Amino acid sequence: MPVERFLDTNVLLYAYDLDAGRKREIARSLIEEAWLQPGRSAISVQVLQEFHVNFTRRGGSKVDAVAVVGDFSRWPVIDNTLALFQLGLALQERWQVSPWDAMILAAAQASGASELLTEDLNNGQVYGRVRAVNPFV
Repeated sequence: MPVERFLDTNVLLYAYDLDAGRKREIARSLIEEAWLQPGRSAISVQVLQEFHVNFTRRGGSKVDAVAVVGDFSRWPVIDNTLALFQLGLALQERWQVSPWDAMILAAAQASGASELLTEDLNNGQVYGRVRAVNPFV
């Protein structure tokens, strides 16, 4: 079943960043919406991997990182597959974005989301079937 929105890693990270101010508030609100409306928001294995790495790099414990990743894993999660990787390569070429951003776009498309909540791509730009939305602007 398609979801409405796909959350990029930075949204999740800001929710746990005590120094992020307004961005933290917005991120926490978006995550709360995702919990209150199951099936509306998706993430990917890549997002979970990036969250774990950056959460621990910023001082979070590995135990806490594993627990939070476990919690987020209850949402719809798009797996890394060869087909997704190939789509990401095609999107990278089409949109001239980094390989990491292309894989996020591919996962967002695979989830059926019409919105990708991120600050890493051009706010408002439509990438195929997915519109990038920067929730922090």
